Amino acid sequence: MLPSLSWRSLADRSFWTSRWVLGLLLLINVPGTIYGYIWYGQQLVWTVTEKRLPMLLPFVPDSPTASLFFTLAIGILYLENGREPKRPTPLRSFAEAFAVLTSFKYGIWAVAMIAAGAMQGDALQWQDYMLIVSHLGMALEALLFAPWFRYGLGSALAAGLWTLFNDLFDYSLGIFPWLYKELLDDLPAIALFTVCLTLFSLLLAVLLGPVLRRRRRTGQV
Repeated sequence: MLPSLSWRSLADRSFWTSRWVLGLLLLINVPGTIYGYIWYGQQLVWTVTEKRLPMLLPFVPDSPTASLFFTLAIGILYLENGREPKRPTPLRSFAEAFAVLTSFKYGIWAVAMIAAGAMQGDALQWQDYMLIVSHLGMALEALLFAPWFRYGLGSALAAGLWTLFNDLFDYSLGIFPWLYKELLDDLPAIALFTVCLTLFSLLLAVLLGPVLRRRRRTGQV
């Protein structure tokens, strides 16, 4: 059964956690996640054969891993018919926080890199426009679901710490997502932008998650 759609329903948890909405998002995110890992296939092989850093493979496919965690988070909601858990497990709480933080961060990061490459002379192909749409969708999903997930402050901080280590490995060991050649001389600026974006995404995840839920409970919103 389709949920009723109105401006009021868009602010209602029951709309976003309905099986219809969650099922639609799963149909979009599952193939998108698989495609994302395929997209990173060459860099994964290069990390092992050229960089000889197989232990860092989990830090290479940034966007697909963000999408994977978001897919797992909404998949659990789908299986539970959208019910809100009284006390989520620490693993589930971390997965939800990680999904929100990284989906927003890498969604915005990818679009920013594509735009920066275009401004420096890179000719955009149809794949670039596809990536813009899909990554903006990732960021939007994070914003929409952060208020309805149940992760806490500790989980958000743990996800932020993991992501900052990811940034450190990316730019100190050279396993950052492959960039347009026009951007390779801007690596210090890109590294700084990436870390700042991680910190902003962490702040957003905290404000839209535990802080907003606490304000709802106390009747402040």
